[in-house]
Amino acid sequence: MDEKIKELESILRIAPTGIGLVRDRVLYRVSERFCEITGYSKEELIGKSSRILYPTEEDFQYVGREKYRQIKEKGTGTVETRFQRKDGKIIDVLMSSTPLDTEDLKAGVTFTALDITSGKQAKKDLEKSEKRYRSFINSMDDAAYICSPDYRIEFMNPAMTSIAGEDGLGEYCYRAIYGFDKICPWCEHEQVMTGKTAKNEVRNPKNDLIYHTSSTPVAHGEDSVSVLSVFRDITELKKMENRIQQSQKMESIGTLAAGIAHDFNNILFPIIGYAEMLQEDVRENKMALENLEQIRTAALRAKRLIQQILTFSRQEQREAKLMKVQPVVKETLKFVRSGIPSTIQIKADIRPDCGVIKADPTQIHQIVLNLATNAFHAMEESGGELSVILKQVEIDPRDRPASGLSPGSYACLIVKDTGIGMDRDVIKSIFDPFFTTKGQGKGTGMGLSVVHGIVKGGGGEIGVYSEPGKGSEFRVFFPIAKAFSDTAQKAAGDRPVQGGSEHILLVDDEQPIISMEKQMLTRLGYEVTSRASSIEALELFRSNPGQFDLVITDLAMPNLSGDKLSEALSRIRPDIPILLCTGFSETMSRETAERMGIRGCLNKPILTADLAHKIREVLDIQ
Repeated sequence: MDEKIKELESILRIAPTGIGLVRDRVLYRVSERFCEITGYSKEELIGKSSRILYPTEEDFQYVGREKYRQIKEKGTGTVETRFQRKDGKIIDVLMSSTPLDTEDLKAGVTFTALDITSGKQAKKDLEKSEKRYRSFINSMDDAAYICSPDYRIEFMNPAMTSIAGEDGLGEYCYRAIYGFDKICPWCEHEQVMTGKTAKNEVRNPKNDLIYHTSSTPVAHGEDSVSVLSVFRDITELKKMENRIQQSQKMESIGTLAAGIAHDFNNILFPIIGYAEMLQEDVRENKMALENLEQIRTAALRAKRLIQQILTFSRQEQREAKLMKVQPVVKETLKFVRSGIPSTIQIKADIRPDCGVIKADPTQIHQIVLNLATNAFHAMEESGGELSVILKQVEIDPRDRPASGLSPGSYACLIVKDTGIGMDRDVIKSIFDPFFTTKGQGKGTGMGLSVVHGIVKGGGGEIGVYSEPGKGSEFRVFFPIAKAFSDTAQKAAGDRPVQGGSEHILLVDDEQPIISMEKQMLTRLGYEVTSRASSIEALELFRSNPGQFDLVITDLAMPNLSGDKLSEALSRIRPDIPILLCTGFSETMSRETAERMGIRGCLNKPILTADLAHKIREVLDIQ
């Protein structure tokens, strides 16, 4: 027995764990390491009840019962329990017990005690960290999932489950998330498995949304790596980006348009002017009159094309007035009816109770004409029905047929056809400038972009609803104005052309325009003095400012522009009325124009009637 005790004491001295011997629950032998664990000395432990080690009676009794049960069943026992050190600190201990004699437990039981406090705390910290991590991942708006090396889902947060339609745990990632039967073409799984981070933009075919994806490796150990992928929905961001790009594109085209508009309109001006004067000279020659009208009509078409470019690029600001839409829509439909085949039936429902809007009648005509023309082309081969409806609607915040509309009353113009319809990709591009699905010679792609520019510029909205084979429906909304004046609808063309005898100073750097415009004014009865240099015109005016009743000047001229010339003339003679001519509409406030003496603006190319009316308007007020 003494030999056994010596062997035991030898083991006790070298063992890294606390070791001891207990008989009938009384400590008989303990190692130095056991004393270090408990904080007691050997003298304080040996011969004492092992109860001294436990913080509560319950802990003491539990270890005794569990140890006895396990030894009886398996011959040895292992129990996780708690010790209370001498200094009062509670520690976690893993105890293993083996009887010296399995037949006689009173012979004694050897035990080992391992302090597992730090391990248990680390486990608790790990569990707490994992819980916090899962809570964070689950509460994210962004979708996230963890994927195993063999592409199987190990974890999905609720946002990703929503995208997938169900929890894809254990499923292949490409099948659960995208509905594919094989690895995604853009997959970077293998790259991430090597320790790299991968970022991408992906359109999910399941919901047609665009996601920014970020995939990073998650190491579980030396040889175990998973992939954490986070999805952020950037669909609206991409739409905004596209709108910004579209805006920049239109701005660039607008800048280009503004740059060429002046020169282009200067070319058209003499063509239209000479054609109109020749029409007066050859009234008896029917063939010549018809030919001249063709020349004039072609030039006016070119003028309208420039106006369309400037409209969609927002470079041209047309004069808006209070107007009823019904007469314009009816007149436009008469024009449309004469140009389309009888295989297309037009049904019009123009409600008389639709209120007034503030708009330019010419632009409303453009809207109806462009939408009706598009509908005609959609039904050109098979025929069909073109429906045009005008009615007043109330927009409720809970029922908004077109995005961006504030609650209130709107004039709603509906143009729908039974033609070939459009798919989603075409609908996305129909308002882009120069986009067209029509054949050669049937469209420039400007129509709908012009319509979009007019509607948005007037504070309205336009929406389109279409499916392939089921026709298309355009809805245009303009806010109803609060007041209306019948005189606002009277067109300038309804008034007779008037001339006069006043003396006009005509200034333009283009000699062909000077010659043509001088003839035009002379025919109207005016005395005209012209100059092709703004500097010379200023000197002439300075030498005798009282001889002129009106100054007509071009805007874009070298050395001294029209607005600067106007300002200089007004300083010499503040009451001199000035008409400013321009190849495109420039932004100028009324206060600025009046300070410069400018009483009106005319956009080139100018029709004889428009020039005559404007001159009389300015001179008669003066």
